[in-house]
Amino acid sequence: MSYPVTFEADYIEQRSRLAAFFRLILVIPLAIVGYFYGIIAYIAIVIAWFAIVLTARMPRGLYDFIAGYTRFLTRVTAYAVLLCDRYPPFSGSPEPGDYPVRLQFAGPLEPYSRMRTLFRIILAIPIMILRYVMTLLLEIGGVAAWFVIVVTGRMPRGLFDLMVLANSYIARSDAYVFLLSETYPPFQDEQTRAAGAAWPDGA
Repeated sequence: MSYPVTFEADYIEQRSRLAAFFRLILVIPLAIVGYFYGIIAYIAIVIAWFAIVLTARMPRGLYDFIAGYTRFLTRVTAYAVLLCDRYPPFSGSPEPGDYPVRLQFAGPLEPYSRMRTLFRIILAIPIMILRYVMTLLLEIGGVAAWFVIVVTGRMPRGLFDLMVLANSYIARSDAYVFLLSETYPPFQDEQTRAAGAAWPDGA
């Protein structure tokens, strides 16, 4: 069974040297929006936590809002570390089909486990440690990608795949911490792909 949060990234070898050179400046407006978006999202997560502990359900509106924030955060992260060149939208709405980084959600569980939600902060400790390691890996990859792209105008496929592994795990770990999933996130699953990779049979 596929993990309920799927991450996809399309490999595009040719990159803009100019857009890469000024990436940290270009990402500033997204970071400002993300700051305020995050404040509201974390309030929504707290409300969702109480809702699940009391009713074993997460209202669909809350789920969609938190999923949207997670999607926005994932797209901005991918853009900031040069996984893609296309500027992400200032929202968490589902991606257009041609956007190079996509995050999809299966929807709220029916029902949630009250106990897993009640102790989510404790249960998430191993995941947050791994997330920290993956964040370091992604940042190192982003720095390496910046130098390579500025010099050559290309993203090496091996470096791209390593960064996809890190970014996909970060996205899934966020989904777990934000109550969008109840099971520990895998590093990758059969639906995580890069451009040119075929879907598994029957997927």
